[in-house]
Amino acid sequence: MCYKCIITACMVIIVIHIIVFIVGFLGNTLAIYVMARYAKMNTATNIYILNLAVADELYILGIPFIGTNSILSYWPYGEAFCKISMTADTMSQFASTFSLTLMSIDRFLFVVYPVRSAKWRKPMLAKIISGIVWVVSSLIVLPVMIFSSVQENFNTCNISWPEPNGVWSAVFILYTSILSFFGPLVVICLCYLFIVIKVRSARERAGLTRRRKSERKVTRMVVIIVLVFVLCWLPFYMTNIVNLVYTIPETNTAANIYFSMVILTYVNSCANPFLYAFLSKNFKESFRKVLCFQKVYVARAAETLQTGQNATKVNDLQPLIGKAEKNGWMGGLAWHCKMDHKHPTPPPRPCLKHGIKHYSL
Repeated sequence: MCYKCIITACMVIIVIHIIVFIVGFLGNTLAIYVMARYAKMNTATNIYILNLAVADELYILGIPFIGTNSILSYWPYGEAFCKISMTADTMSQFASTFSLTLMSIDRFLFVVYPVRSAKWRKPMLAKIISGIVWVVSSLIVLPVMIFSSVQENFNTCNISWPEPNGVWSAVFILYTSILSFFGPLVVICLCYLFIVIKVRSARERAGLTRRRKSERKVTRMVVIIVLVFVLCWLPFYMTNIVNLVYTIPETNTAANIYFSMVILTYVNSCANPFLYAFLSKNFKESFRKVLCFQKVYVARAAETLQTGQNATKVNDLQPLIGKAEKNGWMGGLAWHCKMDHKHPTPPPRPCLKHGIKHYSL
């Protein structure tokens, strides 16, 4: 019976790791591609979202190794890769949280100081700040890089602190908890608190309907951003802090609970592309371009070609060709032009409808 329970638990762990990895990897990859592909995504906010997606992608890539270690109960990849994996995992964790904090500050400046903050919200400055985030994150995780190793007693990849190891461990837990969670959480909450205050104070200048829409949009974004971040990370950090005061017994139940808390942090990286990218108006428009393989203008050009000899004139197609070149659709246009005129052109695949309600970041 116990053996069956162990097999069942292992299968559950494997399935959870696979689902979280696939969703997180595809979501962040799509977010990175869309924001790198389309020029109109080159804004300060979207650069921070791109930085967040890169950090989350790197964090998600650690799932196969963490999952292997959890299932096999030992580290099979060697000492060097243990250091690389631990360092990349922790660094991406800090970079993700810092990018989220920068996004909140950017939203605060945009809403509360829309004019004065324009010089601080330029794309080039956002790129520089994003680079600084990675430099700072790599400096913060230097202890992990130095002391992580494959432990001889358990043959697992972990941090081996020098003596007195209890003091080192406690300082590191407090140090990472403050810098990676509680500090950023205070900043995020303050930013959105000021945003809500600003929106409410402007209700006399805006109409009743506009005011309600603005408050509803801001309130929804605040609830989503803060709650998801807190729900995914608070259990993990609180457990580590509680463990400093009261040593949690190492039982199967405790191990399963701790595993759930760890995988929940990866779920946050899965949710981020949807929360901060797919809810963006510009991202959704670019996302439609990625998924809609046949564009309206390409189809119109093909229809013009089929109407008769006049359709072959370059002047008739010039506006459509220019539109296709501007949006990178010439590959599809050339395909349509090479089709036999005797065969009807298949209708373009329908894109997502344009009337969907969205909340822009």
